[in-house]
Amino acid sequence: MSTPILGYAVQSAQDSLAPYRFERREPRADDVVIDILFCGVCHSDLHQARNDWANSVYPVVPGHEIIGRVISVGAAVTRFKAGDQVGVGCMVDSCQHCEPCDHGLEQYCEEFPTMTYNGTDRHDHTVTYGGYSEKIVVSDKFVLKVPDGLDLAGAAPLLCAGITTYSPLRHWKVGNGSKVAVVGLGGLGHMALKLAKALGAEVTLFTRSPGKEQDARRLGADNIVISTDEAQMAAVKSRFDLIIDTVPYVHDINPYMPTLNISGTLVLVGYLGPLEPFLNSAPLVLGRKSVAGSLIGGIAETQEMLDFCGEHGITSDIEVIKIQEINAAYERMLKSDVKYRFVIDMASLHA
Repeated sequence: MSTPILGYAVQSAQDSLAPYRFERREPRADDVVIDILFCGVCHSDLHQARNDWANSVYPVVPGHEIIGRVISVGAAVTRFKAGDQVGVGCMVDSCQHCEPCDHGLEQYCEEFPTMTYNGTDRHDHTVTYGGYSEKIVVSDKFVLKVPDGLDLAGAAPLLCAGITTYSPLRHWKVGNGSKVAVVGLGGLGHMALKLAKALGAEVTLFTRSPGKEQDARRLGADNIVISTDEAQMAAVKSRFDLIIDTVPYVHDINPYMPTLNISGTLVLVGYLGPLEPFLNSAPLVLGRKSVAGSLIGGIAETQEMLDFCGEHGITSDIEVIKIQEINAAYERMLKSDVKYRFVIDMASLHA
């Protein structure tokens, strides 16, 4: 039987989030039923709530940075048991048979992954609802083990912000001796600093805003460069092997290209859409430099990231809020008024 659930949803692009009751599906043999304890607030939640990507299917129950505890498991599930602390990220299914899926890259599924919310279930074709809710039912293949010792609230943003920055660091083989720069100090940027430092890199923050040096160094930055200062930018010419660009809106990436070393790469993880102004190809051709993109990570890599964070004691810097404060949190997020990620204490749902 389906289960009645209380959550928070938005009914249109103009509406605020408000309490909403809906049905979770009857668990299948490979499903895990999870009591949601915490849910991170991602910039994507706001985009979907306001239909910024023109693909929102209302009502939308956002939330894909989910930390919870297993209530029950289906007959075919062997990796989890009641009481386990687990996580669910941006995906809850994929086709499981295309080449990307076969290689653990479910986020690039050729049939498109089933997203945790605002997606369509591959089996019963119902709309998926996310983590701003009491419970969730997820295939065991897309459930992650949360290492003991991690603060559960602080671990929630690892399921999106963490893996979004960890995946390119691993793909471009960042380690001891690597020189990495991070553009932007927000939810993604602060995780990129922590993870790059823990991987052994020399880490630099690019920022337009003076006054972030103390916090950036606390998070792992060895150097801070004001990107609007021509002299500071010239001083890091040809320095970086990898630049993680976390800025979530259209911006000029041309000033960063001279700071890449030969064969260096700038990878976009925060922005979807056309670049303005146009990218000048000359620095790319003359220095074998690249501009790339990266999307979250596969399930195996996400588990690797969680285990890495467990070993190194890495969680997100968070502000815990009640679900009743979510609309104010969205407005504050638009103003970058959070250090560095909101996390909802889902116990507040019944306050």
